[in-house]
Amino acid sequence: MAAHHFGTKNRQQLIGEKLEPALFNYIRTQLKKQACEIKAMNGMPDHIHILISINPKLSVAEVIKQIKGSSSHWINQQNLTNDKFSWQTGYGVFSVSESQLSKVNSYIEGQKEHHRKSSFQDEYSQFLKVHNIDVNG
Repeated sequence: MAAHHFGTKNRQQLIGEKLEPALFNYIRTQLKKQACEIKAMNGMPDHIHILISINPKLSVAEVIKQIKGSSSHWINQQNLTNDKFSWQTGYGVFSVSESQLSKVNSYIEGQKEHHRKSSFQDEYSQFLKVHNIDVNG
């Protein structure tokens, strides 16, 4: 099981209340086509989090590339945002053990509540610090 995070380019707040349900439905459909099992998905206007079980025949990179590429193309083709929509370069992926699934699922389901208390950047920095991850190399 893996938790994935990716944001909009330049952190633009493009995923509004009207776009979010359609986008999430589109992503669910794309994941099903790749035989990936989705456990949870939620987000904010500038990023999303997804908890999925990746099809063992595919790499994480293949799955995320397809989701990001096809969803941004679909959003722009359907004119679902006023500005051109694109995802940021890169993404975050974290393996999740069976013992932590319910915690991660609850975290993702509670995204909007979490972000009322702290920004994504503050939350992400704290996560990296707690897990002793140095992104600067």
